[in-house]
Amino acid sequence: MEITAEHNERIAKLTFASVYPHYVTKAERKGRTKEELHQVIEWLTGFDERKVQELIDEKATFETFFKKAKLNPNANLIKGVICGYRIEEIENSLTRQVRYLDKLVDELAKGKKVEKILRTT
Repeated sequence: MEITAEHNERIAKLTFASVYPHYVTKAERKGRTKEELHQVIEWLTGFDERKVQELIDEKATFETFFKKAKLNPNANLIKGVICGYRIEEIENSLTRQVRYLDKLVDELAKGKKVEKILRTT
């Protein structure tokens, strides 16, 4: 699939608050906890649960969300396909970062161990 400028713009303007409940639902439906979800979010972005809530309350766009994030240096180890796109081939850095988060939530929901999701090795 090809990613267009319109697609990138749509992702940039999407609010984190509009997507976050879907992340929670996806994780919990598969028997994972909100705490595990927050552990994954914090690993990728550096945001603790309090900061995540602030960004939700602010209705921060993904553009703002990732501008404020301190992306984990191992984030580039996140590879694979999510939403029909191969992550490592996404050229737009913001779109790639959003897909990193999507992939981590997906791995959590699929039952992967948190230690493996966090790519510490």
